[in-house]
Amino acid sequence: MKVSRLQNKVRRTLGSAACLGLLFLGPVHVLAQDSSSSTKPTASQSPQEMDQAWQKASAKYDAARKALLTSVDRTANAGPYRPDWESLRRYEAPDWYKDAKFGIFIHWGVYSVPAFGNEWYPRNMYQEGSDEYKHHLATYGPPSTFGYKDFIPRFKAEHFDPVQWAELFKASGARYVVPVFEHHDGFAMYDSGLSDWTAVKMGPHRDMYGELAKALRERGLRLGASSHRIEHNFFLEGGRKIDSDVNDPRYLAFYGPAHTWLDGKKTLLQDWTYLSNEYLDDWLARGAEIVEKYEPDIMYFDWWIGQPNARRHVAEFASFYYNHAASQGKVPVINYKDSALEEHSAVLDIERGQLSGIRPLYWQTDTSISNKSWGYIENDNFKSAETVVHQLVDIVSKNGNLLVNIGPRSDGTIPEEVQAILRDIGSWLKVNGEAIYATRAWTKFGEGPTTIVEGAFHDTDTKSFTAQDFRFTTKGNSLYAIELAWPESGEAVIHSLNEAALSGQNIVSISLLGQGSPLTYQLKSDGLHIQLPPQKAGNYAYSFKIEFQRPPSVRVP
Repeated sequence: MKVSRLQNKVRRTLGSAACLGLLFLGPVHVLAQDSSSSTKPTASQSPQEMDQAWQKASAKYDAARKALLTSVDRTANAGPYRPDWESLRRYEAPDWYKDAKFGIFIHWGVYSVPAFGNEWYPRNMYQEGSDEYKHHLATYGPPSTFGYKDFIPRFKAEHFDPVQWAELFKASGARYVVPVFEHHDGFAMYDSGLSDWTAVKMGPHRDMYGELAKALRERGLRLGASSHRIEHNFFLEGGRKIDSDVNDPRYLAFYGPAHTWLDGKKTLLQDWTYLSNEYLDDWLARGAEIVEKYEPDIMYFDWWIGQPNARRHVAEFASFYYNHAASQGKVPVINYKDSALEEHSAVLDIERGQLSGIRPLYWQTDTSISNKSWGYIENDNFKSAETVVHQLVDIVSKNGNLLVNIGPRSDGTIPEEVQAILRDIGSWLKVNGEAIYATRAWTKFGEGPTTIVEGAFHDTDTKSFTAQDFRFTTKGNSLYAIELAWPESGEAVIHSLNEAALSGQNIVSISLLGQGSPLTYQLKSDGLHIQLPPQKAGNYAYSFKIEFQRPPSVRVP
């Protein structure tokens, strides 16, 4: 129902004074008051009934969805790739991505309005007993009268300035930016022609990521897009078990299908959640719409595209996306998690985690500056710039990229502390970027006593690095040895670069990035000894450029 029709209805029924009072709460909130019987639990419905009800509620866009699927089918089968894994495993990550090293991730949406818990607030507010549920009752009332949809009119983004954002990301040293175009909540943060529940048609009434894309590209930054649409299949299931607006048929196009999540916990192969072909078609169409409308260089997907029933649709999307880009002379990137895609067919992403050694296939870590959340929450705490720089250096030395996330406020502003951290990272990269951008992993990633806790969700588990910890990168005839703390002794000793290891290779010169003069050094049996200048160059980590007569190698004992 459009606002103008709703206003006329309220005026006829209640009079102008009551109308003004109710409309202050927003049109969606008024709708939520109309029918308490429609909010009763629906968890007893069969998954087929739930899905069919969602399909009926979404039928308005059947023709647009069908047109996009026709385009996908045509493009997926017309180009260098086919929608099968034997074909897709020929993919290679492009050099532009390997050169970029550092990107910005953005989690921003309706969930930034309550700003409580984390970006899973829309799920957890319907989970009886959760902190979010208790907070919601105390702050907004029961979810039968104030549901997640009622936050949308409060999501105004009134201070969003895409140029300011782009300038900040440029200053951070990032080379690509990946906004979440749709999170698990199902609210499209872009101009979607497949839903009424979008930031263009509700809330801010702006194509904010279209505006941001323009500002980024004008500054030489690449645009990525993150889609978490597939997780929406089950995300609002809790609302079906309680008296809530998730059960109201009027909002099924937004909240549905809200299936029961039969999570296998250990592996997606044990996930038995109902996932219909119709929902997968909708997921595929929405992904294709983003590609055709915004031309992102990266498509990032969260873990649930690895759900077994999704495999055929995922292959179709990958072939479509790669062929679509190839027709324009481009090579894009798909980021995936766990085993969602065949490992050669896209770029592995490890959430809030790193690897203990070099991975031959290129990879990426995504982590958040916030230690608590991906989206904005009040009373948050953040990683230091030093922590992010150390993660970046370690990841690059092991053949990967770092995608670091921020969570803007609902008004479109980025927290000042987060801005300061990004600018500090950028200041470090201005001095040391030569040792990061366009480099490649060496024959060994580094040395030192500090070990990385490997795997996802260990981003705060690694101990502080020491002056004995080095990470290596290489470019041309240069080897970069990045020391992760400043030695108090006035000498840096790199044990991996000893006389035996460098036998027959001549060092031309050694310098410290940020300092102009060549450094004095000695090659000894226990390593390369470098005399340091009296003043350290910057903060956090220190990059020695070691130039050889030819590309350097190391002799492994």
